[in-house]
Amino acid sequence: MAESEDKFLNPINKDKVAENPGLLPYAHTTGSAVIKPEDMGKTKGRSVLAMRQQTDRQMNQLYEQMETLARQAKLLAQRKEISERIYDAAIGFEPIINETYYMYEKENGTDLLSLIAPNEWGRSFKYSRYLAKCLLLADHTWDVHYNEELNKE
Repeated sequence: MAESEDKFLNPINKDKVAENPGLLPYAHTTGSAVIKPEDMGKTKGRSVLAMRQQTDRQMNQLYEQMETLARQAKLLAQRKEISERIYDAAIGFEPIINETYYMYEKENGTDLLSLIAPNEWGRSFKYSRYLAKCLLLADHTWDVHYNEELNKE
């Protein structure tokens, strides 16, 4: 009997059995879940479409941020230019931060910064024209409100 125990014959054919049935790309028994191959072209197409939509949305956000930064840079450059013109004007006093001043053009074409508003001159107004109302900001640039009558000319 020892001889028959040693000679056990497995009735399952090794050529018809998988070593790792869980790794097969198809169902290996009748009770297994159905595995359908995906149409990779369709899957890739959906993935590429989603990727494009997402990256386009992000690119649009970046363009909007760039436009905002460019607009801010332009306004800052204008403020710098205006501030340089004001500092080139004749100033007979030391401007104080958060105070309002008035800019006039003299008869000879040069600018003057004054403490006196256009409506405070009365008949003694001696400049060719009133240019702008100027507020000195903390960074020593100026917030300028131009005389609207100059735009009408």
